[in-house]
Amino acid sequence: PTPSGSATASTDTLAQDPNLPPVAVPEEERRRESRWTPAKILLWAAIALLGGVAWTMLAIVRGETVNAMWFVFAAVCTYLIGYRFYSKVIERHITKPDDRRATPAEVRADGKDYVPTDRRVLYGHHFAAIAGAGPLVGPVLAAQMGYLPGTIWIIVGVVLAGAVQDYLVLFFSMRRGGRTIGQMARDELGRIGGTAAMVAALLIMIIIVAILALVVVNALGESPWGVFSVSMTIPIALFMGVYLRYIRPGRITEVSIIGFVLLMFAIIGGGWVASTDWGFAMFHLDRTTIAWGIIIYGFVAAVLPVWLLLAPRDYLSTFMKIGVIVMLAGAVVLVRPEIAVPAFSEFANSELGPVVTGSLFPFLFVTIACGALSGFHALIASGTTPKLVEKERQTRVIGYGGMLMESFVAIMALVAAISLDRGIYFAMNSSAAATGGTIEGAVAFVNSLGLTGVHLTPDMLSSAAAAVGEESIVSRTGGAPTLALGLAHIMQQLFGGAALAGFWYHFAIMFEALFILTAVEQKPGKDVSAGTRVARFMLQDSIGNVVPKFKDLSWRPGVWICTGLMVAGWGAILIMGVTDPLGGINTLFPLFGIANQLLAAIALAVVLAIVAKRGAFRWLWIVALPLAFAAVVTITASAYKIFSPVPQVGYWANHFAFKDALAAGETSFGTATSVEAMDAVVRNTFVQGTLSIVFVVLSIVVIVASVVVTVRAIRHGGGFDTEDPAVPSRRFAPSGFLATRAERAIEAQW
Repeated sequence: PTPSGSATASTDTLAQDPNLPPVAVPEEERRRESRWTPAKILLWAAIALLGGVAWTMLAIVRGETVNAMWFVFAAVCTYLIGYRFYSKVIERHITKPDDRRATPAEVRADGKDYVPTDRRVLYGHHFAAIAGAGPLVGPVLAAQMGYLPGTIWIIVGVVLAGAVQDYLVLFFSMRRGGRTIGQMARDELGRIGGTAAMVAALLIMIIIVAILALVVVNALGESPWGVFSVSMTIPIALFMGVYLRYIRPGRITEVSIIGFVLLMFAIIGGGWVASTDWGFAMFHLDRTTIAWGIIIYGFVAAVLPVWLLLAPRDYLSTFMKIGVIVMLAGAVVLVRPEIAVPAFSEFANSELGPVVTGSLFPFLFVTIACGALSGFHALIASGTTPKLVEKERQTRVIGYGGMLMESFVAIMALVAAISLDRGIYFAMNSSAAATGGTIEGAVAFVNSLGLTGVHLTPDMLSSAAAAVGEESIVSRTGGAPTLALGLAHIMQQLFGGAALAGFWYHFAIMFEALFILTAVEQKPGKDVSAGTRVARFMLQDSIGNVVPKFKDLSWRPGVWICTGLMVAGWGAILIMGVTDPLGGINTLFPLFGIANQLLAAIALAVVLAIVAKRGAFRWLWIVALPLAFAAVVTITASAYKIFSPVPQVGYWANHFAFKDALAAGETSFGTATSVEAMDAVVRNTFVQGTLSIVFVVLSIVVIVASVVVTVRAIRHGGGFDTEDPAVPSRRFAPSGFLATRAERAIEAQW
């Protein structure tokens, strides 16, 4: 540890080798390039004006319908302004990056863990790792409450909270050699706060990965087309791995094109296979079978060499993720679908919504989760991505910019969901316990909700399913099928018409499966998953305190044992969700959202302590604001889940209601039609209620520890900094996607 004043290394420490070209753009040159010109003023005034008009149309004018293109313009303009101005304030006053200083990737370069990576490639790797089910599923479920609350939180929340967390965690981890958020918590908050943070992160990761997998299961259940197409990504990825390693080494663009073409064949072929008797029999799988398949696959993928399966899937997923979202945004602007969903729906002020239970505050925020603020990102932004950063200034585009792209995914998911007929939306997202899993039951249930302007008919549901090549779309919970149907609805109006609706639907299902599975079993540049891998590292570190051999990450038995324990943990939660009589995703997703946001609060608490120790007291509010909001939201949501007397909201209220029914000799109760189902509800709600208590208690411990450290730092004018010693850099790279004129001039010298 060094005194707080050392956050910016001295000129002597970072004296440059006179035999090398410059390793950084001189500060005076950087200031000259950032000066305002009439052209720049006009450009930003136009962006602000367009954004203002878009927000006016969404939030104030709010006619009977609203054009979907305003969502795109409001989001993009707000992101541009937030990135250009707010992230610059953070860079100037809090992080203060210095490109004369070598990053851990340069200092410790070993070709495995620490590798200086081109910022554009690293942006793609980072985005592939952070973008899982959250931004796809949360906004779809939150659409129950109307379009406006979710839109505001997704766009404004990411600028002020989510992107701030990702950027600061990435930067501070990079300055500390790529330490994980748990390790930083121990260093900054002491033994009690650090241990609480480690345990909370480990348990929360199990829940997060389980829900990611559950979304895939619900998307593929009883869908032979989807099962075939997604299954084909495994041999495609294996072929790409062999091709890239042995046949045409280094030809990334070439193999990506081949992989994309093969993916298209897999989607088209899926429709043909599903229409045959043998294909239907082989790939028409129930959800429990698919869940076991994903559990087995998760373990195998984690222990295979990275080049064979995971790295090729990385190329596919990054290409698909960003490409599809940009394509959908362009289609929305061109097609301009009219949205008939109200700004605030009938369920905005109700605790008993059919999709997710709980009132708008706090449950809208924990339901949207990753689209605006995600604790999972703190695990990727610490310990993983920081070991690959080439220059310090690149952390802004990777951390802040990467989270803005994830928020854009969330907005596109919301637009896709609200572009559908509201009756179809509720039929798809209400649990099978409510709809009976049948068209007739769904029609009766949705029409009983009393929604203004909604009159669902059996023909509407059967026609919608037939149009996309599915048997049924009733109770396809989890958000993924709804997003796929919305995407197909928009894209078919631009390309191919109704004849291609099935293609677009299954294209979207494959896109979402790639999106989510990469978070379940992948990680850029290493040998196991972003989710399973990070949790396995934390478990190895914890066991290593007792059995030191486990701290050796190259010791294969330790890797296999800890990977097996982690897969068993999230696999058990996954099976519990798949077999849950209450609907699985409908009851588990709030726990996922709360856990994720509590992890974000833990990360922000660690960041708050670091900023205070650096002496940046005037700018503490930039971290304190999102921390306070996340803490209030998640602690309130946890209190509802623990103490609410309403069984549909409170886990323990539900637990005791079913337990009392069993004690009274009931053989069915509520949505459970048998004693076995009632036992399952009692067991599941006990697990969910217990985890809720553990999560919130651990998080409060961490937050209190952070506040104590912060107050102490303010009283003493700073604290001890745990950054690694500064080492002069011996390389150069631009800081943003596009090199400036000064950066191009220096690149030419190199």
